[in-house]
Amino acid sequence: MSTISTSSTERASRSLSGASSLVQHGAALVFGVVILFAVGFLPMSFAHNAAHDTRHSFVFPCH
Repeated sequence: MSTISTSSTERASRSLSGASSLVQHGAALVFGVVILFAVGFLPMSFAHNAAHDTRHSFVFPCH
């Protein structure tokens, strides 16, 4: 019969990894919301000129 034991350092590193992942996902969400609202409140010509090449590279019509 074999037993599997996890040390406290292994458990701590897993919980730290989970917390780090949560922080990264939260930061990405906040960044995305900021970008979305920043572009949403720009005058259309600025938003269009800034995203023009990217729109066309994804075959998104903008004209």
